[in-house]
Amino acid sequence: MILTPVFPEAQTAIALDGADARDRLTELYRPPAEDWLRLNLVGSVSGSATGSDGTSETLTNPADRLLLGVIRMLADVVLVGAQSVRAEGYFVPRRAALAIVTSSGDLTGHRITSTGQRGPLLVLCPASAEKRARETIGDENAKVIVVADEAGSLAAADIVAALRDAGLRSIVSEGGPHLAARLLHGGVVDELCLSTSPVLNGANIPLFGSSEFAGRALTLRSLMVDSASGVYARWAIAAAG
Repeated sequence: MILTPVFPEAQTAIALDGADARDRLTELYRPPAEDWLRLNLVGSVSGSATGSDGTSETLTNPADRLLLGVIRMLADVVLVGAQSVRAEGYFVPRRAALAIVTSSGDLTGHRITSTGQRGPLLVLCPASAEKRARETIGDENAKVIVVADEAGSLAAADIVAALRDAGLRSIVSEGGPHLAARLLHGGVVDELCLSTSPVLNGANIPLFGSSEFAGRALTLRSLMVDSASGVYARWAIAAAG
């Protein structure tokens, strides 16, 4: 498969099996600041977060997976919602922490795998959910971080502050939709990395959930297309207000 950068200027195509593919993508996606929060999502053209199997697996492809690996490598922590680790399944990354956000602390049915040399596994929850989180995570090495809450709900700014207090400066969130919307609504996202799969389908699970939130201006930072018609955009997100 071939990836071709087309904006802000056309560049030589990147062969995914080329010796320099990962290095070139690393330079293209390197965060411009130490404190940086990205959303990295894949969706269909119709805006669905899931494909025919009810997960994102049928929307992704080798180019998207390579970009996922590069973006994770450039981050200190991968941030996901509890529903995502139930529905999608997750390996704890090799070079970054995996942080799960849960309001209830109930991680029953999660599909998290941590084998070999992996990063830390973290759970972010309100104080009222700490005991349940420890009971249901099922990993004695997992660290539970209590985050200030309002009636059990965790604000985006408090989630980010908890991670950065733990020394995790560069953050990439992979959703799901509810968490993505919470971070956007909270005004803490610097950049949206959006892979668009060339599929039209019913958007039963919209990329950013079903709740309305204030519009945010975007500026296109870079755009690539692959030889299978996938599109990969980096959008800078204007500061709230």
